[in-house]
Amino acid sequence: MLAEKLYNHVLNNPAPNVLVIGDIMLDHYIFGSADRLSPEAPVPIVNVKRESKIIGGAANVASNLITLGAKVTLAGVIGNDPFGSEIIKALIEKDINTSLIVKDDSRVTTVKTRIIAGTHQIVRIDREHIYDISVELEEIFFELLTAEISKCDIVVLSDYNKGLLTHNLSLKIIGLGKQLNKRIIVDPKGLDYSKYNGAYLIKPNRKELLEASKTERINDEADLIKAAHIILDTTNARYLIVTLSEAGIAIITKEDCRVFPVVATEVFDVTGAGDTVIATIAYCLSLGFTMDEAAVISNYAAAIVIKHVGSATTTTAEIISSLKNN
Repeated sequence: MLAEKLYNHVLNNPAPNVLVIGDIMLDHYIFGSADRLSPEAPVPIVNVKRESKIIGGAANVASNLITLGAKVTLAGVIGNDPFGSEIIKALIEKDINTSLIVKDDSRVTTVKTRIIAGTHQIVRIDREHIYDISVELEEIFFELLTAEISKCDIVVLSDYNKGLLTHNLSLKIIGLGKQLNKRIIVDPKGLDYSKYNGAYLIKPNRKELLEASKTERINDEADLIKAAHIILDTTNARYLIVTLSEAGIAIITKEDCRVFPVVATEVFDVTGAGDTVIATIAYCLSLGFTMDEAAVISNYAAAIVIKHVGSATTTTAEIISSLKNN
């Protein structure tokens, strides 16, 4: 049983060391009620009841890994501002290594503010800079990464297209990883997947795959395979894992395609589910699971977190219980 195997691997193996590199952000939630419209404009008036701030983006991937039981170093760039300081404080409280997070005076920390009335999101307000980091900062940042890549078990690139993982930096990280025999797995963003050339694994969702492959549709498995092979040919990746929402999760190589059905029974908020999938895959591969096993376990992990509002995490104990029940 996969549940028993996961239990034994967690019990008998040391916690894997995972390096997460990517765009760090803060998810700010404002919860309230809306019972009337404003007299100033046809918009609802939200009476605020409570607020919460949760680390998001690559920081959520790191948070998922910590909750699963990994040792995590998070590398990225934030603004030299109060929001950035809040993120650093939250990461330290979670025991995530922040020594590779650089503060850049020329940027603001990415913050996404979601205003929710009842169970409905009314609006999202973004504070961000999405231009590429400077060449000088790119060089400094890469030098900081070198020692950590050499000693970690696996590297996750969590790309939210906010300017950190430039084309040049991504290729340099993947190239160094290959030299050091480290698997680099990528949660991609944007249309240019050539910057992930040489990655071990790339994990787009259906919409991201459709856009990046420039295909017209993905309606069935034949369409899926066609689009996937365009990306595999472009990137020379060993694996493409595609999250297919209600259709489950697919593992595609140049030789094969395997689709595992969805296990979610209740969906409340899919925010951060992709972070949970990539984190769980990284964790399982580091423990020695096969790709099929890692995909199935990540499918169960995602089914757990989407039952919660906002970017949530899950534990190996919860996943084991879910595996046993199904």
